[in-house]
Amino acid sequence: MQDNGKHGSNATYEINRRCLVIRLNEELDHHNAVQIREKADRVIDRNHVKHIVFDFSESGFMDSAGIGVIMGRYKKVMFVGGKIAVTGVNSTVDRILRLSGLYKIIQKFDTVESALNFLNTK
Repeated sequence: MQDNGKHGSNATYEINRRCLVIRLNEELDHHNAVQIREKADRVIDRNHVKHIVFDFSESGFMDSAGIGVIMGRYKKVMFVGGKIAVTGVNSTVDRILRLSGLYKIIQKFDTVESALNFLNTK
C-alpha cells in the first residue's frame, strides 16, 4: 500500500508481511507529524501491522513532534508483541534518537531490507 504523499502526509506506506514501512520523504516534524500519525494509524489498524520501520533515508531532521509519532506507534504495536525499527538515519536524527532515549525501545538498521529480515522473524 503506497500513499506517495497523498493527503499531505509526505511519506510512503508499504506493507511487507506484518511490517509497515514508512518511507519519510521529508523531515518528520511539527509540520507533518499529525498527517503521518493519522495515516500510519489507519494502515496499522486495517492491516493488523505488528512491526514498523521508519525509513529516514530521504529525511534529514526530526523534532519533538517526530519523537511523539514514533513513541505513539510504539505504544500501538507493543501490545501485539511488535517492535519499531529505524533505517537510513543520518547523524542529526541519530543524535535526536539517542538523546531522547528512543534507542532503549527501538532498533537501528542500515537498510530497510535488514530491518525487515530481522522483524519478519519475530
